[in-house]
Amino acid sequence: LKERINQRGGTLSGGEQQMLSIGRALMGRPKLLLLDEPSLGLAPLIVKQIFDAIRELNRSQGLTVFLVEQNAFGALKLANRGYVMVNGNVTMSGTGKELLANPEVRAAYLEGGHH
Repeated sequence: LKERINQRGGTLSGGEQQMLSIGRALMGRPKLLLLDEPSLGLAPLIVKQIFDAIRELNRSQGLTVFLVEQNAFGALKLANRGYVMVNGNVTMSGTGKELLANPEVRAAYLEGGHH
């Protein structure tokens, strides 16, 4: 975003707008960052950049990130802990790696080319 410093937020691309909103949230130095569908409507390369940034924020700053995401594979790859919800109820939980390896989770959420 550095090269777009003088550009209005509404004229940024979807990925740039997502990065801008995360950056604005980080200015308050939160201990917890809530993200709702940060990958929605973004190109795969931009999704990877967003997820890489989330991972780095967690690792380098110890920031807790609560991520709600339909891209189950991407979310579980970066998650320390994951929860599967059905109709508002938690039906499974575990580490991201455990859930990625779980046959039920794979069948319900990961099959179909998302990995």
